[in-house]
Amino acid sequence: MSLFLKFLKLSRPLASKWVHSATNQEGSFRRAWAKPLRWIYWLPLGVGFTQYFYTLKTIRGRSMQPTLNPDTSSWDDIVVFDRYSINFGEPVRKGDVVALRDPINGRKMLVKRIVAVAGDVVKTLPPYPDAEVFIPEGHVWVEGDEPFRTLDSNKFGPVPLALLDSKLKYIVWPLDRIGPLRPPVFPVSKKGVSRDFRWYSDMAALEREQRRQSRVTTRSTTTSHP
Repeated sequence: MSLFLKFLKLSRPLASKWVHSATNQEGSFRRAWAKPLRWIYWLPLGVGFTQYFYTLKTIRGRSMQPTLNPDTSSWDDIVVFDRYSINFGEPVRKGDVVALRDPINGRKMLVKRIVAVAGDVVKTLPPYPDAEVFIPEGHVWVEGDEPFRTLDSNKFGPVPLALLDSKLKYIVWPLDRIGPLRPPVFPVSKKGVSRDFRWYSDMAALEREQRRQSRVTTRSTTTSHP
């Protein structure tokens, strides 16, 4: 047998192994990139959804106590904010809890409650210099539920609607408080059953809302976002 034939006979298995190895490497390469490519494909959709529809936020601080981050909870609240209604001009209402850009420091986000809307007159709290403020068109008055631990309109005045980012819809964490924000109502206790902590908490929330409303001369209940 010539040397050339012997060479072909010996090289055939080596060539087969090389082709098989190259095929395996190509398959491994494709599998390794498949998952990242899927993430890249869906990323714009996820970004668009959180930018224009709904987003999760963790509430920091105590300015919205006891509505958010109450002392009875050891967790920071995680909530769903609705950007769709703000982005597409649905009206905001007195009592809505909203996220907004800090008028003093635009890099910060604040979470406050809308107390008065355009056309209303609100009796202010310290340190605001004027006793009463008329809310001009295209503005709202926002406050924290905890008046002694909040930076709000009593510091920086009426807020342009353009600074509103989203509206709080739902608490998703902690689980024992999961659900939508409900407007305060008069708590009802069953006959013969002693009033518990929940009853007193609901009554306190109702009294806070009544005090807020008593400070506002109502001209309207809603205002459209441009």
